[in-house]
Amino acid sequence: MAKVTLRLFAGAREIAGNGTITYEASTVQDLLVQAQNDLGEEFAQILSISRVWLNGEPVEGDSTISSGDEVAVLPPVSGG
Repeated sequence: MAKVTLRLFAGAREIAGNGTITYEASTVQDLLVQAQNDLGEEFAQILSISRVWLNGEPVEGDSTISSGDEVAVLPPVSGG
């Protein structure tokens, strides 16, 4: 398993109370499941409408991750 940084923005960051969390996982999906288990249903709801990026590029859940990678959860921006 790889040690990976999960970066959270907007509502996801508010739920976590922090902008970064470190996890050990082998795929993006594994990482996101761990985060959902730790952060709860409200985070899962935001995750369902968010974009997920790996090292600055859009990514699919089954993508493999390596130590030092950064996964970002980018919820939609709202406001006016």
